[in-house]
Amino acid sequence: MTSEKKLTQALKKVRWLVLDVDGVLTDGKLSFDSSGNELKSFNTLDGHGIKMLQKSGVRVVIITGRRSTVVERRAHELGIEKLIQGREDKFSALQELFTDEPCCLENIAYMGDDYPDLLVMTRIGCPISVPNAAPPVRERALWITQARGGEGAVREVCDRIMQAQGTFDAALAPYLGEE
Repeated sequence: MTSEKKLTQALKKVRWLVLDVDGVLTDGKLSFDSSGNELKSFNTLDGHGIKMLQKSGVRVVIITGRRSTVVERRAHELGIEKLIQGREDKFSALQELFTDEPCCLENIAYMGDDYPDLLVMTRIGCPISVPNAAPPVRERALWITQARGGEGAVREVCDRIMQAQGTFDAALAPYLGEE
């Protein structure tokens, strides 16, 4: 099976998209204002893609090693139902997440960019990386997006999942006046 067919088959099975924050939803840079408040910049394309994907039936979760009120706010704005912050061991966080939710690891797509993401990426069905990820992360990804983290990579993944699952045209229809 070609790598493209393998990717399409994995994306068809996705029921959960699990995202890292720094380097995936953002460009990975940390900025602080003069009062010491953390600043993060999120791409609106990613946000809209997440909302479209959720409407198509795929659930979205964030697991991040850092804690940030900015991330809490963004997750709330996007209607992301589960946000786990301050967890370096992301695989145990993922396992805890699914103690109450029935889920097969094969049905999870995970987007990561750095070493703390590696264990999760080796255990789930569809590991995805951004091109600006650490080399060992890229090597273990089934797919490396064209867009960099914080520059529309998550939107690229959302669109591709919907295309593989046959829900993209229906998700796009309202924007074409075809409801």
